[in-house]
Amino acid sequence: MRTSGREPKSAGGARGSGRGLTAQERAAMKDRILELKTNKPDGESDVLAKIASMREPDRTMGRRLHAIIRASAPGLSSRLWYGMPAYAKDGKVICFFQPAQKFGTRYATLGFSDEASLDEGAMWPTAFALNRLTPAEEARVVELIKKAAS
Repeated sequence: MRTSGREPKSAGGARGSGRGLTAQERAAMKDRILELKTNKPDGESDVLAKIASMREPDRTMGRRLHAIIRASAPGLSSRLWYGMPAYAKDGKVICFFQPAQKFGTRYATLGFSDEASLDEGAMWPTAFALNRLTPAEEARVVELIKKAAS
């Protein structure tokens, strides 16, 4: 039982203070709010502009992933999701590209939402770290995208 009379703190900091989120996380939330307000049915030009604004090597990887995803699953629509290039089926995000610069990490990420059809047994990966795209990684991405979009 608490007797101090103070509000309990959450794992990320004081309740309601916003201190639990990094500046990058707050920026991603603002991006998401703007995306919900604009609600464009086709965000292809937004995705291409976002990729073009990335620093290297994220820009080159983003361009290549975009081409692979569009060719592998032409039924997916491009859109921004939390400020990241994403690809949706029936309006629901299936996968997204998180550049390393987004949260200052040492690698970019190709992530999949729970809408992706990747279920395999009791446990399966939902995100993949990317340092570069070789032909082997590209082949794996094609396989994942086709399965995720099925």
